[in-house]
Amino acid sequence: MDRIARIIATEISARPEQVEAAVKLLDEGATVPFVARYRKEATGGLDDTQLRALSDRLTYLRELQARRDTILNSIKDQGKLTDDLAKSIIQAETKAQLEDIYLPYKPKRRTKAIIARENGLEPLADAILADRTADPDVLALSYLTETIATTKDALNGARDIITEQLAENAGLLGELRAFMHQEALLSAKVIEGKQQEGAKFSDYFDHSEQWANTPSHRALAMLRASKEDIVTLDIAPNPEDGAARAEAIVAAHLHTRTDAPGDVWLRKVAGWTWRVKLSLSMMVEMMAELRSRAQDEAILVFSRNLKDLLFSAPAGTKATLGLDPGIRTGVKAAVVDATGKVLETETLYPFQPKNDLHGAKHTILSFVRAHNIELIAIGNGTASRETERLVSDALKQIPKTENTPTKVVVSEAGASVYSASELAAREFPDMDVSLRGAVSIARRLQDPLAELVKIEPKSIGVGQYQHDVDQHRLSQSLDSVIEDVVNAVGVDLNTASAPLLSRVSGLGPVLADSIVAHRDVHGAFKSRNDLLNVARLGPRAFEQCAGFLRILNGSEPLDASSVHPEAYDVARRVVTACGRDIRQIMGQEDALKNLQAERFTDDKFGLPTVQDIFAELEKPGRDPRPSFVTASFKDGVEEISDLKPGMKLEGTVTNVAAFGAFVDLGVHQDGLVHVSQLADRFVKDPHEIVQAGQVVKVTVVDIDVNRKRIGLSMRKTRTASDNQKHDDKRTSRQSRKSRLNENQRAKNDKNAHHSALGDALRSAMKKQ
Repeated sequence: MDRIARIIATEISARPEQVEAAVKLLDEGATVPFVARYRKEATGGLDDTQLRALSDRLTYLRELQARRDTILNSIKDQGKLTDDLAKSIIQAETKAQLEDIYLPYKPKRRTKAIIARENGLEPLADAILADRTADPDVLALSYLTETIATTKDALNGARDIITEQLAENAGLLGELRAFMHQEALLSAKVIEGKQQEGAKFSDYFDHSEQWANTPSHRALAMLRASKEDIVTLDIAPNPEDGAARAEAIVAAHLHTRTDAPGDVWLRKVAGWTWRVKLSLSMMVEMMAELRSRAQDEAILVFSRNLKDLLFSAPAGTKATLGLDPGIRTGVKAAVVDATGKVLETETLYPFQPKNDLHGAKHTILSFVRAHNIELIAIGNGTASRETERLVSDALKQIPKTENTPTKVVVSEAGASVYSASELAAREFPDMDVSLRGAVSIARRLQDPLAELVKIEPKSIGVGQYQHDVDQHRLSQSLDSVIEDVVNAVGVDLNTASAPLLSRVSGLGPVLADSIVAHRDVHGAFKSRNDLLNVARLGPRAFEQCAGFLRILNGSEPLDASSVHPEAYDVARRVVTACGRDIRQIMGQEDALKNLQAERFTDDKFGLPTVQDIFAELEKPGRDPRPSFVTASFKDGVEEISDLKPGMKLEGTVTNVAAFGAFVDLGVHQDGLVHVSQLADRFVKDPHEIVQAGQVVKVTVVDIDVNRKRIGLSMRKTRTASDNQKHDDKRTSRQSRKSRLNENQRAKNDKNAHHSALGDALRSAMKKQ
């Protein structure tokens, strides 16, 4: 454990004792959110990101140690374990290095080398290696038997023995691996006759790039094309001299330094070993590594996008009308009150074939007036813009003296999956499946987090090539993201659904259902301590979950904050020092300004906990999510054909990938802001600039209607007005002639900049 702690500490920039403390807590069943929030003294303040990395790495290193022990015991049982070998095994830092060392001792099936040894050819191989001046053909004459009829057979057997030795040489494998990692190219070639079938993969019909630099999205695209038998993939060194250099590396391990007969023969063996055995094994290994690396990056991007989406600003507790657009099947409508309770549902038919536009408007207005609707959520699927126009026309009929609801276009990704789910069936057993989607759309505007946790994360649509990655690893990563976000925001114990409660630290589906059942029977919880009356919820689960659950207007004011019940005594000491009632202090940022946090520490609770208590008393139950804003789609721009280069539009970021960000402009096709167009500076990671759910302003640069591609830019170019102001400042002390020259240069620079900008984006789009 000491070694593991040191390794992890180095990787997460912590001290070994911090890692050991965190591991102890996690092994005892504590969750990452609980440890990050309520055990800062023990871990020295490790945050949730460090703890997630620690947890993942701990699993790998423990598996590595278990494998190391197995290998040591296996070699020891064979009677071949030496001190040097044991040292090499103990010092191996990766599973690949460990398996390289184990290769010569690993039980194997009957190979050509084993057969050659059985035929007595190992002394021949040893003789050739020992005396390079001797002619191998002459040496082979002494090993002819009934089984080995010719010198060629004898030398082939010796070659098989030497090849196996080379293939099991850990030093050689490590050197070749390093060479390939630096030099190898990933190449894709279309399979003859598959051009039309695989047209969407046309970028990879004749493609080659550095294996080490292949980005995740391109790797996964090529791997999918290969899986669908559209292209063949290969990983090999540079075709000009790569193979010769690889063969030279193999030959160097045979110490072939002269032109003596033995060295000449051994160099041929080295070439044969590379071509027939090692190049293939390296290719297979690197293809697996490419897949794993690409999956890791894709899962990371998916996780970051999901986290951003879950952290989206809630519109708040307001009566909301949810509209799930459709043409032939109608627009599904659902009214929910401020708490998300369904009040009324209806199906509207404003479009063909019924074209009941008047009836649809009348129903919308009746909903607005009957239920005091403040928000109208419109799904962004088929007929979204038509439905938005319908709502706009209906709202125009509301007198200016009355409040008009705010309409918002909402992503409906996953709504149909939720509608048909077992969870939705339990929640709305008597509601038509098609109407459940409208309820989900309305609720996800009120509180995206509370509603999106009900949907399978992979159905939310914020990742790429999600079906091409390891589904178990993807689910684990996304579950961790949801757990972290839910616990960072906190959950209202008396209104939260079972799916939301199940994501709270220490709870799960069973305890979440028990909490809801207890609430249904006994009414709202009056205090956090009432949780101990819930069936199967014991002290351990209470410790893990209590701090993340909120009770508003309960018997204990601190229950509305993230102060853990175990630290209530500390909080009360702070309140007593103020000489005021706790309800007068909570929410008053200046109430504690004259107090020193250090005064309230004790043997159990240190400065980090006391500082957190101060922060909670100042802003109890604060929501880390941003304020609510929404994008305004431009009137008259409803289809991709309505777009024109130079248009400045507002949109919502739907997805962020390694190569850029996708933005919903309300034209049924997301546009791409390539990474090179995100800012007026170099951007390595698009997440530095944008995140899923963010409202951004973009300029249309390029439109390809046939391929449904929209090129966008977020780069800020100076306007003519800006240029003039700039020129006025610079030329205030210059002559009129100088000012004219400056203005002309500014105009030329501007034109050149626009031209370069367009060329850059078109080039980037072609590459993608």
